[in-house]
Amino acid sequence: MKKYFFILIASAYCALAQARPAQARPAQAQQPAQTVKGRVIDTESQQPVIGANVIITSLNPIMGSATDAEGNFRIEKVPIGRHSIKITSIGYDDAFLQEINVGSGKEVELNIKLTESFKSLDEVVIKAQKENGAPLNDMVSVSGRSFTVDQTKRFAAAVNDPARMALSFAGVATNDDGSNQIIIRGNSPKGLLWRMEGVEIPNPNHFASEGSSGGGISALSANVLSNSDFLTGAFPAEYGNATSGVFDLKLRKGNNEKREYAMQAGVLGLDFAAEGPIGAKGGASYLANYRYSTLSVLNKIGVNIQGDASTDFQDGAFKLYIPYDEKAVVTVWGMGGLSTSAIDDPSEKEVFKSNRGIAGVNYMRYLNSKSYLENIVSYSATLQSNEYFDKEKQTSQSQNFVNQALRISSLYNYKLNARNTMRLGIIVNHLDFNLFDRDNEDGPSKVNVDQKGNTQLFQAYAQWKTRVTPTVTMNVGLHGMLLGLNNEFSIEPRVGLKWSVAPKSTVSLGGGLHSKTESVSTYFAQVNTGDGKTDLLNKNLKLMKSAHMVAGYELRPSASWRILAETYYQHHYHVPIGPPNTTTPYLLFDSQLNEIEGFGSDSLVSGGKGRSYGLELTVEKSLTNGIYFMSTTSLYQSKYTARDGVERDSRFNGKFVQNLVAGKEWKVGKNKTNIFAANIKILGAGGNRVTPVDLEKSRAEGKTVRDWSRSYSEQLPHYFRTDLRVSYTKNKKRTTSTLSLDIQNVSNRLNAFNQSYDVKKDLVKITTQTGLLPILNYRLEF
Repeated sequence: MKKYFFILIASAYCALAQARPAQARPAQAQQPAQTVKGRVIDTESQQPVIGANVIITSLNPIMGSATDAEGNFRIEKVPIGRHSIKITSIGYDDAFLQEINVGSGKEVELNIKLTESFKSLDEVVIKAQKENGAPLNDMVSVSGRSFTVDQTKRFAAAVNDPARMALSFAGVATNDDGSNQIIIRGNSPKGLLWRMEGVEIPNPNHFASEGSSGGGISALSANVLSNSDFLTGAFPAEYGNATSGVFDLKLRKGNNEKREYAMQAGVLGLDFAAEGPIGAKGGASYLANYRYSTLSVLNKIGVNIQGDASTDFQDGAFKLYIPYDEKAVVTVWGMGGLSTSAIDDPSEKEVFKSNRGIAGVNYMRYLNSKSYLENIVSYSATLQSNEYFDKEKQTSQSQNFVNQALRISSLYNYKLNARNTMRLGIIVNHLDFNLFDRDNEDGPSKVNVDQKGNTQLFQAYAQWKTRVTPTVTMNVGLHGMLLGLNNEFSIEPRVGLKWSVAPKSTVSLGGGLHSKTESVSTYFAQVNTGDGKTDLLNKNLKLMKSAHMVAGYELRPSASWRILAETYYQHHYHVPIGPPNTTTPYLLFDSQLNEIEGFGSDSLVSGGKGRSYGLELTVEKSLTNGIYFMSTTSLYQSKYTARDGVERDSRFNGKFVQNLVAGKEWKVGKNKTNIFAANIKILGAGGNRVTPVDLEKSRAEGKTVRDWSRSYSEQLPHYFRTDLRVSYTKNKKRTTSTLSLDIQNVSNRLNAFNQSYDVKKDLVKITTQTGLLPILNYRLEF
């Protein structure tokens, strides 16, 4: 701790020392500069926009360029710093980009989409303007926004993790500091869909349990991610197998003109990234990243700071971008991660492994000036295993879940005209599984699942975007899903509407039906029938369904300010709950809407229901003039109804979340090209909900016994936390280096996590979450 704070103070001192006024000199003399380049394409057809003007408006005098026949532009010798860019073209709506960070160590490459304008009946062209934070997917009408890689680096407590960054957005909460799982609008984290490069991927986090959507540390690297979308409700028809939210991640392509590198060293790992051109001509490029756990490195050289416990993880990602000919592009991409945690102390021994790998090939062909076809083949595999032994009770558990998926998808997009665009798609998922779970916690050794086989999940969708008038855009679609295991299917209509009621004001409406499969292991929970055979308890579960309705109003008083209010209602049904004849307390009073992980050995039926409703307010200022600010307020209710027919507060009904995120950057140094930045996040939220401990029964049985008739009726004290991040970035002629320190939970408040029975002290105790945690990091780009 002393070392961390010494480095912090030293960094601040250096920044202040370099901030002395410099003597008069010619404007921009000897300042580091960088190239800003990229491509401008039509949003719907993906065709290049020729002759578009790309202007850096934050400079005086302004700098700019025009796109060539391929839609490419290039602006050289752009001064280091934050910039705003405006893109205009005859016949297209303007686009405006902010927070573009130009550093001397790496060229800036932008992929910009413009939406074609059209003439009203009186032949006057009505132009809109695509603003900062708008979803990249133009068919998103409500409850969606884009986020930048820079935000995952800059926001306090985000530490390069998209999920932890999203905790600052409206409608998003967490109930565990030790995991990056997110609760969206009071829903179980299991309802989240992760996508990468247009296809579903398994949970991309280290130390992830079977069927969960989060983990202890993200296996995603900010070195390879591009700007992406985050959706919290009423998704367009192309998104299926999700009920709470969607992360639609994109990987950026490597620099196709010069080789660039990045190295990073910090508490969470040692990173190395490389990118550059493939071949002398043709525009092909590669991008790759690898990270290894810092604690593992220290352990291997004999520095053990973890005691009886140990953690080990590593991950990597890559993307190859290969133009096939003038009308086709092939991309080969992938990511993977290995993680292990172990503990061996006087009371217990455990070894937990969580591994994953994904690889894909995308082939996009432009059929003509109005349409394109994209085919994707991807393969993924995950392994979750756990060997646990309680030395005091002499009980054990053994788990080994292997899931593999081969996915083939095809997307056809056709732009009829400036008003109408149609998109069709089909997805075939071939799912292989090898599942085993055994324990002797309640007596003789019992096998809960021992199954091996495969099944299929089929999905198809159709979407139509129409601009009814110059100010009204409507998206309608249909998503269909069929699970081959039990022939359960779902037909899901979707609709969205955006109406620009004034130049700076937009009203939005959205609704749709959504469904999600359970984890494969849940369908194959088994019981011994006594004749040497097994009975599958949950094979015929229906698809859980969720109907979403959203209404919103957005005001953009200026290019850098955004105010958004949304209200929503969600109705969940076909929720797995205990069977009609159950006498097991938690099956009588609980629901899968309260679960975080996927596997359960209990018998379930699709007879439960639930609902979520709330109001959200976002006030946001983009990073301009060195300052950014965001306040998000979420008021919500989350309810469920189990086997007994009583509606209760769900496990995730915190009722409120209030976030305040802000930051300031100062230009320092001789040429004012270095940056000292300070960022803060203040979070207040409703406390975790718990099922009360039955003290008398706990005493009698010598372990924690809960009163399930009062499921999640108690709410622990409210959650409060403040996070700080300071950084110093130095730009030299060809390198950019950044030293940063994140101090999570700076007040060291020990927020309540759960409660349990302490046998030795004969009382109900509250376990707490993470205290003050400093995370030091150094990054070099060249």
